[in-house]
Amino acid sequence: MKYTDNSEPPSLFKEWTAITTIASVMERKCFLPWGELTFYPNIYVVLVGPSGSRKGTAMNVGSRMLRDIGKIKMAAEAVTREALIRALKNAEEQHIDPQTGDVNYHASLTIFSQELTVFLGYNNVQLMSDLADWYDCRDQWKYETKNMGTDDVMGVWVNLMGATTPELIRSAIPQDLIGGGLSSRIIFVYEPKKGKSVPDPFLTNEDLALREKLVNDLDRIHTMRGKFRVTDEMLEKWVTWYVKQDQNPPFTDPNFEGYMSRRPNHVLRLCMIISASESDDMVITGKTFDRVVDLLHRTEQKMLNTFRGMGRSSKAEVMNKLMATVSLEKEISSNELYRRYMADIEDIKEFSSLIASLQQVGFCKYDQGNAIITYNPDWEKRNV
Repeated sequence: MKYTDNSEPPSLFKEWTAITTIASVMERKCFLPWGELTFYPNIYVVLVGPSGSRKGTAMNVGSRMLRDIGKIKMAAEAVTREALIRALKNAEEQHIDPQTGDVNYHASLTIFSQELTVFLGYNNVQLMSDLADWYDCRDQWKYETKNMGTDDVMGVWVNLMGATTPELIRSAIPQDLIGGGLSSRIIFVYEPKKGKSVPDPFLTNEDLALREKLVNDLDRIHTMRGKFRVTDEMLEKWVTWYVKQDQNPPFTDPNFEGYMSRRPNHVLRLCMIISASESDDMVITGKTFDRVVDLLHRTEQKMLNTFRGMGRSSKAEVMNKLMATVSLEKEISSNELYRRYMADIEDIKEFSSLIASLQQVGFCKYDQGNAIITYNPDWEKRNV
């Protein structure tokens, strides 16, 4: 975060890029046994924001560091399903677990795609199904080739970071798949605009020295392998948090039902990644757990904006545009708001109906006398 301070992306975009980058170098060589389950440090993260919110700028820092290391298998940003499977197969390697001496196979592949919808294609259900299948890191994954029968991938591990706009999500992921499948495995990081304006984004000698240290540290994390363990304090906090989040979920939205069921899964994966950023002792402490929960809470405060325009109603898209503008401007005249979106709205009567609906649910306040619409800051708190 210090290295990227003099850049324009929002802080959350920078933070999640760092986390995904660390996960990329950990690969399947690290794991966390959890009862009958085993978790690996792979995550699917998608930065969501309008054009100009600096999604690609944030991602560039991580992808360039990974390429500097030169040891991380990375997929092409635009690829067919067959080529992606081949890249996963070609990523197969073996490593020795230092704690047991066992030889393990893993096919670890990282995907960095600044245009996620280009990577996924239009309603490419089969590729989305594959990505959903790979998320759980199956020990063996079989697929059929056109001319050579079946083939196996041993030790699947896929880490994904993408970026898109709310509008393009609607064209890439079918409405029926929102809430489950691939979308339930993704942490959507939403920001409405860039973090700040930086007219001179140049690197100082101190920045360059810091970057070298970061790359060296990533290279060292890449050598980590074996089992993570948790402290008693972490386990105690986990139990309290798990019960609380089951009884009082942070939000209820049909578009995020799948995400909520996998939320504990995300937390355990993130605990490994944050722990690796702190030290190489492979111990998850209570402090690490607190950092993860805080990060997730800050991200979830804006997450619902991701699919705001994906309702069944024919007015869902324009409603999303109105909400995005009002929340960004905080205060705007009704005349200006109508002027911006009059091409999407039939007439002033329909516009008045939409604003009345937003006011009724508590999203905003409308001062008809002065024709001013004011965003209600309690809206995010009410929904998270």
